[in-house]
Amino acid sequence: MDIVISGASGFIGGALGRFLSAGGNSIKAVRTDDYLLSDEAFAAKIEGADVVINLSGATVSARWSENYKKIIYSSRIETTCKIAAAFKLCRRRPKLLINASAVGIYASGGVHDEYKYEYGKDFLASLCLDWEAAALKVKEEGARCVIFRFGIVLDKCGGALNKMLLPFSLGLGGVLAGGAQYMSWITLDDLLAAFNFVLNDDKQEGVFNLTSPAPVTNAEFTAALALVLKRPAFFRVPEFVLNLMLSGGAKILCEGAKVYPKRLLDAGFKFRQAELKPALTQMLGK
Repeated sequence: MDIVISGASGFIGGALGRFLSAGGNSIKAVRTDDYLLSDEAFAAKIEGADVVINLSGATVSARWSENYKKIIYSSRIETTCKIAAAFKLCRRRPKLLINASAVGIYASGGVHDEYKYEYGKDFLASLCLDWEAAALKVKEEGARCVIFRFGIVLDKCGGALNKMLLPFSLGLGGVLAGGAQYMSWITLDDLLAAFNFVLNDDKQEGVFNLTSPAPVTNAEFTAALALVLKRPAFFRVPEFVLNLMLSGGAKILCEGAKVYPKRLLDAGFKFRQAELKPALTQMLGK
């Protein structure tokens, strides 16, 4: 397949590009500067591609000033709107858009799947709702649209786990806030497999939770990682400290929901790393 990836330089986008290229696909990257082009010139970037994958967006793991919240929003909504407009302008338009979203769309503290859920009412939930609505516009042009609501993506070479390894290895790891908040997670390997799954089955469309079927609390995650690394994890980081460091961005660490990937399971997708402790053991080579 000819596949265009927006956000190909990031942790997930880079891994996905390498994975799909190794599978014999042709990969082309859309760069940040390309979004400054006219709609017609931008459309030429995706003309003739089979698939567009949109992972663009400024990191949410930062302090959320009012100005930075605008950057978080525009880096997702405006870019996705640009892609949808390009689908409309293409003579040979892509057949599929796979667009990122996040489990932050769900109300914190609840239990959710793609059929039974409650959306949150905060900034992150509103962001995801607008993001998904922008992506779904490609359906008006007859294209298939898949939206992946990402959980926390685990891999030792990048993302949240990579940042945790040094403090945990030094015995400085610990529970965040109260520890009872849920972490809906997925390994990078299973994430890549899920992309491959929907790419090769044209019956799959709509929203999918990209999470393991075994979510854990932050306290359970902390205990499992400490056990695998054979290090103590006695420290606790209070919520007020996280709020001082990250402002509104602390919500991602202090709150969470129990999210299940029911649609992936119903479609026959098989998770290779569904349980946390075996996944961490395999990932970290312990």
